[in-house]
Amino acid sequence: MVSVLRPGNPVYCVKPAALRAAAARFLEGFPGHTLYAVKCNPHPFVLQTLHEAGIVHFDGASIPEIAAVRGLGNGTSVYYMHPVKTRDAILTAYTVYGVRHFVVDHPYELEKVFYETNGAKDLVILVRFATPGGVARYELSQKFGAQPSVAAELLQQVERSGCSRGLAFHVGSQCLSPDAYRQGIGLAADIAGRAGVQIDYLDVGGGFPATYVNDVPPPMEDFFAAIRRGIDETGLSKDCTLMCEPGRALVASGLSLVVQVQLRKESSIYINDGIYHSLSETVTGGLSHPVRTIRVDGALAADKRNFRVFGPTCDSLDVLPQPYFLPEDIDEGDWMEIDQVGAYSNALVTRFNGFAPDTFVIVE
Repeated sequence: MVSVLRPGNPVYCVKPAALRAAAARFLEGFPGHTLYAVKCNPHPFVLQTLHEAGIVHFDGASIPEIAAVRGLGNGTSVYYMHPVKTRDAILTAYTVYGVRHFVVDHPYELEKVFYETNGAKDLVILVRFATPGGVARYELSQKFGAQPSVAAELLQQVERSGCSRGLAFHVGSQCLSPDAYRQGIGLAADIAGRAGVQIDYLDVGGGFPATYVNDVPPPMEDFFAAIRRGIDETGLSKDCTLMCEPGRALVASGLSLVVQVQLRKESSIYINDGIYHSLSETVTGGLSHPVRTIRVDGALAADKRNFRVFGPTCDSLDVLPQPYFLPEDIDEGDWMEIDQVGAYSNALVTRFNGFAPDTFVIVE
């Protein structure tokens, strides 16, 4: 690709084989429905490839995401899993897009859903509860999730409404502990027992990790095994539909990013992508991506050294927090392939300073 295009702008290399393999891993290993979290990478080709690979359930957090899923055609199910929704969005999701599954974590949000759907009885309401932190790069329970006593009361309200009821949790993004899911399932069983309600759905959320230079998680099969243990220990699976919401684990390996060196200053290099574009997780999550250097004309030096890497904007904050170990003779015009960028890269791109990577190629 580099030899043919010699790109002067960043290029996302989409790898359908990696997306298909990740989908197969979940469809074969997870003991329930696999919902792809659209927010992680909403690119149409990514959605289409996952759908063709057998992913038919999707976690949507907004009307545009829900619409994108419906655009895939028949045979898809979309779930509104954002705990805080506008009233218009609830109404549109229910009446226009046929969404029936909604997540709530507060009494006011439950009231909104009931009001905007005119007290519909064909809803599935999942009550999201908070889980302990300390096991993931991003702690989502700091923002969402009811405490157990509140979750139990909400579950009772849902049962009284006549709607189908469920529980949901999220252990945090890039979770490295399989046992966190088992513990979450145990909390769900405690809440259901406290409420005296038999649940119809259990959503163990996302957080399934990907591999980075500084994060090497246990095999995905260990996470599936921990979830099975939790289900067996609590008995929640007897009359309960089990769901999960992977994002990162489905798409991280599905894209790499090719950037070009624009300038070298001693032990610093300047590239055409940065923290305001595809590489924000190097800061927010402290993640370090695998990287290799490409030189089309001539060989690179065998010896390597650490380089500080700056992004393309005029902002001095636009610098990757960790150095990259690169050939010591890297220079202007060389390219770098930064791997494992399928998750939260193009989805988080800004147009700050006029820079915005938007070139995609498919690499089979």
